[in-house]
Amino acid sequence: MAEWGVRFVFGIPGTSALGLVDAVKNNEKIKYFQVRHEQTAAFMASAYGKLTGHIAACLTVAGPGATNLATGLYDAKLDHAPVLALTGQVERHRIGTGATQEIDQHPFFEPICVFNKTVMSKEQATSLVTRGIKHALMERGVSHLGIPNDMQKLPYNTKIKDFAGNLANRAVSQSPRHLINAVKVIDKSKRPVIIAGFGCMGQGDNLIHLAEKITAPIITTFRGKGLVDEHHHLYMGSHGSIGSTAASDLVQKSDLLIVIGASYSDQSQIPEKPTVQVDIDSMMIAKKYPVKVGLVGNSTEIVPELLNLVKKREDNNYLKEMEKLKQDWINLLEEEIDTESSPIRPQFIIKTLNDQLDDDAIITLDVGENAWWFGRNFWMTNKQKMLLSGYLGSMGFGLPAAMAAQITYPDRQVVCITGDGGFTMVMGDFLTAVKYELPIKIFLFNNKQLGMIMQEQKVENYPNWQTELQSCDFKSYAEACGGIGIKVENPNELPEAVKKALATNKPVIVDINTDPQRFI
Repeated sequence: MAEWGVRFVFGIPGTSALGLVDAVKNNEKIKYFQVRHEQTAAFMASAYGKLTGHIAACLTVAGPGATNLATGLYDAKLDHAPVLALTGQVERHRIGTGATQEIDQHPFFEPICVFNKTVMSKEQATSLVTRGIKHALMERGVSHLGIPNDMQKLPYNTKIKDFAGNLANRAVSQSPRHLINAVKVIDKSKRPVIIAGFGCMGQGDNLIHLAEKITAPIITTFRGKGLVDEHHHLYMGSHGSIGSTAASDLVQKSDLLIVIGASYSDQSQIPEKPTVQVDIDSMMIAKKYPVKVGLVGNSTEIVPELLNLVKKREDNNYLKEMEKLKQDWINLLEEEIDTESSPIRPQFIIKTLNDQLDDDAIITLDVGENAWWFGRNFWMTNKQKMLLSGYLGSMGFGLPAAMAAQITYPDRQVVCITGDGGFTMVMGDFLTAVKYELPIKIFLFNNKQLGMIMQEQKVENYPNWQTELQSCDFKSYAEACGGIGIKVENPNELPEAVKKALATNKPVIVDINTDPQRFI
């Protein structure tokens, strides 16, 4: 594992995994982080994969430890994050006998994993571990290894498989003929629109150059936020349920969509239009609708090639239309900000964070109203990074992701934006942040509701029921854990509270009294 670049292991020690934990302890190249719940360990490993593209491990015992990993591992599976899951198992001679904490682990993990094996002999150890890591990296998914307890006690010396020379190059592109077909379609269009998703991350500069060359607006999916600096004049906002009016208007009036690295999720709401689509996964091409040209390959290869081949053109009328639509959107957002209302309006919270966060901050989101407001109202730079539970949409992701981000980038500002619903699912692991001195900043939208569910009940004409949450004194909780707690009741207190939180070198919970009612 160490040779293949696994630097971090997240988990909880236990009876059937003590040998594994001891092996990690004895390797100075790997750092182990003890968490309070296995779901947190899996979420941390998933977040690390999304943030870096490389692999971390989560480690736990057989039975309940293994089953508790499932939510975080499904998050990694659906968002294509590489993760290595290691679980103990009862001794080999007791498998199938109904031993304590024994479950049939192999079929349990099978639908989650791209690689799923049990190490049944010491001679398998090196090959299965390296193959597991290789599958996770190359197929962008979860690998699981179950290791029986008696196996962990066997001494074994063998040659380590080198990382170098054992991975294929993922720089994949298309033939010139397919690229030329795409360029012909692009050159003929009058109102092209670029829609970029998470699969285009790292290509922000080339994307801007392409947009400038063909005079096209750039629109992102939610997971694509931060791909380009959102203040750039060609960026029109996100599309879909958290999208801007500018993005929606331009997409509807377009005659060609250039969709790069976007998964066509229901939330992105990309319509059926003439399309040139780029994706590393051939099964994503024409996922929902037929396309004019589908290019299978890595965006790092294909976007620069398209940039070199398309014709340069200028359309000042189109540019003026974009400018007006974007300014109308900015004006609408500014009109919604209310600096005096109490409970504090979410738009004002996001505006305050936008004003004070570092230009290279890492921002983790929980699922709920807090994420909706961030996606709609926060203007990211291309140096900031955002992490969220995308396809699974799991509450409880924000805190573990923030810890993983702070461990990975100890010198960068890491902020978690969460709600009282999502945070309380994993709040025990605030103790983990305190234990390892991770100075994460948690901004908690406390509306005492499952706010998004309340809104969904309203939209679907159900009565509001069972969405109210028992109130908690999060400020006192943070202090009881050994961190810093700040309570914000009134809007005039908010800017100073955010400033104070960001200035401290300890984990902080800022409990902000807000309202579950939407004001748009």
